[in-house]
Amino acid sequence: MTGARRPRAKIILAKPGLDGHDRGIKVVGMALRDAGAEVVYLGLHQTAEQIVHAALAEDADVIGLSVLSGVHLDVSQELIKACHAAQLDDIAIVVGGTIPPADVTRLRQLGVRDVMPVGTAIDDVVDRILTLAAEETRP
Repeated sequence: MTGARRPRAKIILAKPGLDGHDRGIKVVGMALRDAGAEVVYLGLHQTAEQIVHAALAEDADVIGLSVLSGVHLDVSQELIKACHAAQLDDIAIVVGGTIPPADVTRLRQLGVRDVMPVGTAIDDVVDRILTLAAEETRP
């Protein structure tokens, strides 16, 4: 990680859909917290509307999804539509989990700002999310 001091980032983390394995997102959440971010973990089985509601209520800089069930394209598209409906188009969305390399480009085309497949180093995940948060921080 870089040593640069950043403003305190606010990150929403969630597990959308029926995916029930959340060890990885909890590790990411703790690493982000240890790096100085404020992290709100919404837990399992979150809908796009629930995630957007939390992002608005918390004035979040980044929404991070963890998807291991193979529905990353569908849940990302639902979340992006929900963000648009809530006029929350400026928030950075990142997706991590079991993401085939062929789907990375498609996720970015949908509007996902960054994709972090299983195996991405935790320091890299934290750095990339905090960099996005610094870009998204609103006055």
